[in-house]
Amino acid sequence: MLSNLKGWHRRRILKNEPVSDEVWQSAQSRLKCLRGLSLAELEHLREKVILFLHAKQISGAHGLIVTEEMHVLIAVQACILILNLDLDYYDGWVEIIIYPGEFIRDYEYVDEDGVVHLTREPISGESWLGGPVILSWEDTVVADAGAGYNVVIHEFAHKLDMLNGDANGFPPLHADMSRQAWSEAFSKAYADFCRSIDENEATEVDSYAAENPAEFFAVMSEAFFETPLSVKLYFPSVYEQLALFYRQDPAQRRSIS
Repeated sequence: MLSNLKGWHRRRILKNEPVSDEVWQSAQSRLKCLRGLSLAELEHLREKVILFLHAKQISGAHGLIVTEEMHVLIAVQACILILNLDLDYYDGWVEIIIYPGEFIRDYEYVDEDGVVHLTREPISGESWLGGPVILSWEDTVVADAGAGYNVVIHEFAHKLDMLNGDANGFPPLHADMSRQAWSEAFSKAYADFCRSIDENEATEVDSYAAENPAEFFAVMSEAFFETPLSVKLYFPSVYEQLALFYRQDPAQRRSIS
């Protein structure tokens, strides 16, 4: 009964709150992460975007006016992660805040001597456990600027990671996935990646992935959708686990597009 009611409610939203063809085509043409999607997948993604926009509140900060095209561009990138997952993966929070550019985060950390330091730093995105996703619009529109860079995918990957608590690089896996296989693939790849950074070697993904396992998962998720052929080549075990988790194979899509 509840499932039927949920389906009816979603069909009503899709009927009454469509995304215009002009705005949809504009967003689709701008995003590298959509390349290779079939017409059926694009239509499915469009439906996810409509439902997502109904459920979330997107607002601008520091006077930023958020247009319909901006709403859709953010929603498309958020929803590509859950293209083959349920929208319920983004339940439990509502707000997305968009700053014109980088914003300042204040945080504390304790050094090796036990001294507490207060630090202020500019950042392009942030996800809060049970709270909002915060994004820099300036960084959102340059998703294709670097090797696998996509701040929206990065922050929404953190949201998926947080489904079982604080982000730690180990999101709740599907019943047909192996926790051991995930742990082995990511632990080895993370250790190897950190060693490469320490030795100043060139890397195929953003060096920020070495920050901690949670950032490694988020950066790898960015690259999985933006530069999947590279991830599959240099991090094959991680690619295999991400393909199982996201239930997508973007490298296969790119190879035939």
